[in-house]
Amino acid sequence: MLTVRYDRLGLESGDLVLDLGCGAGRHAFEAFRRGARVVAFDYDEAELKDVKAMLGALQSSEIQTLPRSSWGACTNGDATKLPFPDDVFDRVIAAEVLEHIPADATALTELARVLKPGGTMAVTVPAWLAERICWALSDQYHAPFVPGGHVRIYSEPELRAKLRAAGLRPGAAHHAHALHAPYWWLKCAVGPTNHEHPLVRAYHEVLLWDIAGRQPMATFTKLADRLANPFLGKSIVVYARKPPRAAT
Repeated sequence: MLTVRYDRLGLESGDLVLDLGCGAGRHAFEAFRRGARVVAFDYDEAELKDVKAMLGALQSSEIQTLPRSSWGACTNGDATKLPFPDDVFDRVIAAEVLEHIPADATALTELARVLKPGGTMAVTVPAWLAERICWALSDQYHAPFVPGGHVRIYSEPELRAKLRAAGLRPGAAHHAHALHAPYWWLKCAVGPTNHEHPLVRAYHEVLLWDIAGRQPMATFTKLADRLANPFLGKSIVVYARKPPRAAT
């Protein structure tokens, strides 16, 4: 389930990509499949172990079909102190991670530092409306009640302002995953950890149909998701560019 659109990111085969807060690796795997050289970066060493194993499996099983440029590595660390030199990555992805970081401005400054001049970045965070409803429905959804949970709610203007403050030029934006917003509202209403509630299980099954592309339900869910995204999207994605250096 991808949130970032790689055509808008401008990803090309051979690009060096940083996937910050890679989690289970969904965006790293897709960039790898498209021929990128990917560094999957996360604070959680347990998740990185699984991502590293999957990258190895992909390369072993699909070596004949993958672009020759595909390459992947995993790095553990702190988003506010990235262990990379300046101006090294062609593309940066930060998907659903900034809302977990108290010092988000510092993290954005670090991302801008390691991005090459002229390079592009995709930043995704929970959309304001969807997130505000979740916070209103349950205190058990966010920090400080949930260790490592969401620490803030972004509006699009706020996110754009923080990108500009880091020295980036924000551009196009879009919402994603509208069908997931009501699912999380439902979970917050019955308790975020109540995974066995009948309504939660039923809605989860619908989402699985959509993710797996099970027909004919997937045709309906994908259409509904696309139509509802501008209003109910669970995530918002903003694409930004690091200005090229002036010629000397």
